[in-house]
Amino acid sequence: MAIRFKCPAGPVGKWRQTDKCPSPGDLFDVKLIRMSNEAAILETSLGPSLRRWRVLNRIKQEALADDLGVSQSRISRWESGLAQPDGAERLKITRLLRARPETAADRALLDLVTQASVPVHLVCDLTHRLLAISPARAREWHLPVAQFMNRPLWRFASQSIREMEFQLVDRGWFEPLPADIVYGTEPADFPEMFIPESRIRISRLPLSDGSFVRLVREAPRGTEPA
Repeated sequence: MAIRFKCPAGPVGKWRQTDKCPSPGDLFDVKLIRMSNEAAILETSLGPSLRRWRVLNRIKQEALADDLGVSQSRISRWESGLAQPDGAERLKITRLLRARPETAADRALLDLVTQASVPVHLVCDLTHRLLAISPARAREWHLPVAQFMNRPLWRFASQSIREMEFQLVDRGWFEPLPADIVYGTEPADFPEMFIPESRIRISRLPLSDGSFVRLVREAPRGTEPA
């Protein structure tokens, strides 16, 4: 069963009741309600992501509020960062905004990543769920790729990656045409994967349904931070 938004542009937004957080490693949606680091990350990006998704899909605040069962003023406060949705509301919005590559164009993007000759991977911009990975990137990780697919990678973030996540709003990451961001990370070795010392370039790309993915690749040597 899908919930479709009532708006002049038509039924463009939906989430599925079958969407769920499978397995302990994929409990990002729920755990970030209870864990300070994960909750803070979502709070910095949820409002801007919601507004950008709504504008792209030409959905009015009133229509979104009606379908979520809240007031328009509450939607406005979420989008401006003046308030945060509660646990149940947050889970609904996260399910609504998380990337679902379903069209041929979306799948072509995943294919480009999986066939790339350089270390690169693609994640949901909101939940950090792994959507695609190149063979070169997979060789840096210690477990089979299948154990990471569709699961959030946030718990493997180095300190520099975490610090940059909190700066995304100030850097215009959620604006209509965001520039790539380049920054450095120190090495981090986890039992499941290794993150080498490198310069990282991240790009925010829209999918067909208005959700966003993040392309993560190494920046050439000498590339200045954005």
